[in-house]
Amino acid sequence: MRALPIDPTEAVAISPYLRFSRTEWANLRASTPLPLTETDLSTLRGINEEISLDEVAGIYLPLSRLLNLYVSAIQSLHKATDTFLGHLPAKVPYIIGIAGSVAVGKSTMARILQALLSRWPDHPKVDLITTDGFLYPTSVLEKRGLMNRKGFPESYDQRRLVRFLTEIKSGKREVPAPVYSHLIYDIVPGAAQNVCQPDVLIVEGLNVLQSGGPRNQTRGSRIFVSDFFDFSIYIDADEKTIENWYVARFLKLRETVFRNPDSYFHRYSKLTREQATEKAHSIWREINGPNLRDNIQPTRERAQLILRKGTGHSVEEVRLRKL
Repeated sequence: MRALPIDPTEAVAISPYLRFSRTEWANLRASTPLPLTETDLSTLRGINEEISLDEVAGIYLPLSRLLNLYVSAIQSLHKATDTFLGHLPAKVPYIIGIAGSVAVGKSTMARILQALLSRWPDHPKVDLITTDGFLYPTSVLEKRGLMNRKGFPESYDQRRLVRFLTEIKSGKREVPAPVYSHLIYDIVPGAAQNVCQPDVLIVEGLNVLQSGGPRNQTRGSRIFVSDFFDFSIYIDADEKTIENWYVARFLKLRETVFRNPDSYFHRYSKLTREQATEKAHSIWREINGPNLRDNIQPTRERAQLILRKGTGHSVEEVRLRKL
């Protein structure tokens, strides 16, 4: 049977998402006060991300208000379940996943969201981890020939990440997460970030919405990292725009972090600006671009919220999945 064509206006009507312009979304802030100052924001911005307080007020405050309502609703649901089962109330963290390309602004968003959510009285303890800590160590990646696939799904210890999230969701009092150093471009041996029963846990990473993970041998099913998320966010932008952001960040790092003799990328600090620009574009063409197209971008529609950015890192459109 031949499929019937779908009228574009009808496709919009049957979309699983509600769409908001920047102005429409900003109005949903209601009377939520802005708890951050310019000084606060300066410590949260990433390299080459000139996010303003107006952006925080118009985009991130409405989001923090929505999430506060969601967290309160889930907490009430957990209490109702405990009451029904006759259990003592258990503290189960609300987990938020943030996905998107390299250089799209995930880390900055995660830090801003952490700062805002921790100001709400119902959930003052908000922890943040990145999935970089769950990359295989460099020695393992080199042995498996995956150094040029770093950031691709196969470069992560998915079993360890799933085990970590399982323990978090089970209410375990303290769960260690491995620590990654961007300076040495590797896992820090023996270092750990201890996550101790937060009210909210933000998990930020390239492939957190990937539909793949360890197999449950007894049932033959698959466990996904995203299965543990109560809410998920995807940060979106045109690929060429993201590539330009990546190149600009690379050039900035060449003038700063790469000059540290301990930096894994110290050799790049000796490149001319033209050479560094070409090197950054080359890395994008060979690694980051393919990873975005093949692995990251296809997971976009799995997110409950999609933030669409323009060229200046400002969000131009918000899409919220219907319940």
